[in-house]
Amino acid sequence: MSDDTAKPSLLERLTHWLHHEPENRDELVAILHQALDRNLLDADALSMMEGVLGVADMQVRDVMIPRAQMDVIEVDQSPEQFIPFVIETAHSRFPVVDEGKDNVLGILLAKDLLRYYAGEEFNVRDMLRPTVFVPESKRLNVLLREFRANRNHIAIVVDEYGGVAGLVTIEDVLEQIVGDIEDEYDFDETEDNIVPEHPGRFRVKAVTELADFNEALGSTLSSEDFDTVGGLVVSRFGRLPKRGERITFEGLTFQVLRADSRRLHSVLVEKTPPAEAPAP
Repeated sequence: MSDDTAKPSLLERLTHWLHHEPENRDELVAILHQALDRNLLDADALSMMEGVLGVADMQVRDVMIPRAQMDVIEVDQSPEQFIPFVIETAHSRFPVVDEGKDNVLGILLAKDLLRYYAGEEFNVRDMLRPTVFVPESKRLNVLLREFRANRNHIAIVVDEYGGVAGLVTIEDVLEQIVGDIEDEYDFDETEDNIVPEHPGRFRVKAVTELADFNEALGSTLSSEDFDTVGGLVVSRFGRLPKRGERITFEGLTFQVLRADSRRLHSVLVEKTPPAEAPAP
């Protein structure tokens, strides 16, 4: 078969389909959806394109980790004091502060702690990387470009008065484009909301309705303020919990499997054995 009769490439077909120049973003999105219908794009590619367009309209304040949920290290702490915290939270970068979160001295990379374990002289101040500060109003597409240009992965967000409002990472920005960056605790989209692991133990999506949860586990959870398992669990913690945290109530233990800076995603639920009666 000659080159003249070869099928046009995906790019050529898409270019042909886009010969009508869209006059606004809505028209562009509509054309992209039509391209999906004509099998010129797959659903993942369309989702990422829409994510890229959406990032241009979003600001840092829309995705940042709020100040109250920032995991920080005090500069006066010794490695023996803060290393258990580093292991527990499992972050790769930590803001180091001096007498409060408004005074961020720099960023400590968890990998730099290898020097401590190697027996080298270790001083936290000497290990700090420069802090990048960004305003809450910065556009995400601009921040992503700066992250890439400076090879930086984390920035401290400041409000209009110069106070620390939170922090933002490159992962927070990329998730707006490619969706949540999944790990081994994520559910497949085709899985049910409640997945048994073994008798008395279940993986449960936070969006599971309490009525469905009670029916599956034979429990009697109820709340006038919340309809979902995630809403009830967060209310019992009194805050947004972090991965690995546990809470027990009404004969059930809930362990957080996955949560981000904005919501709870999934929990591991185990039925708590009844307490044995004391011997007479």
